[in-house]
Amino acid sequence: MEDTPPSATTAPKGTVTQRAIERIKAMIGDGLLEPGQRLPTERDLAAQLGISRSSMREAIRALTVLGVLEARHGSGIYVTQLKAGDLLETFGVVADLSRGTRLVELLEVRRILESTAAALAAARITPEQLAVVEGHLAAMNATDDAEEILAHDLAFHRAVASAAGNETMAAILEGVSSRTFRARVWRGYQEEGAFARTRREHAAIHRALLARDPEAARAAAAAHVGEVEDWLRAQARVPV
Repeated sequence: MEDTPPSATTAPKGTVTQRAIERIKAMIGDGLLEPGQRLPTERDLAAQLGISRSSMREAIRALTVLGVLEARHGSGIYVTQLKAGDLLETFGVVADLSRGTRLVELLEVRRILESTAAALAAARITPEQLAVVEGHLAAMNATDDAEEILAHDLAFHRAVASAAGNETMAAILEGVSSRTFRARVWRGYQEEGAFARTRREHAAIHRALLARDPEAARAAAAAHVGEVEDWLRAQARVPV
């Protein structure tokens, strides 16, 4: 029978597992475990932290799902590279599954982040990055196909977020701007005859980037997402 430290017998299992999760996270945060480093064996780590092996196993499984740890077959458990995009990947599930007022909340978050990203991009964008933004804008203007416009809309905003030079912000934006989420909103929004308007709004963002004007870029991006947010807010009682 597996030995269970006294501390694990005096608290609910969920509490002990959560404590194990927090202890491993603290070891990473304190630099005791570095990105790419192999964890001690489950037995050794459980003994080191004074936690039962079953709770340690659950903690490792939970952190693996979150992208903090990764299991390498035949090799052991390792700390991942802790890239923002990997750690925030599960956030996109929230956007994909949310409905009604929760969608409005996500649009509000996106408006705040998108406008900040656009302002940073206006100050930092390179000629090569600007050319990518221009290419997606031109492609949006050259078609009336909703799927093509959606694809280039996503790519346009992704390019702006990348040009902002903040990987964490770009990862969060990717989560709240998933294709599934935006397609659901777009299906309703396009019924309002928004093709021309969305092209104008993207063009305004591009002009601000071209002019290297952070405040104009911030305002243009906020207005663009705000239009969709206002429309969705009016539809909040109807599941989208």
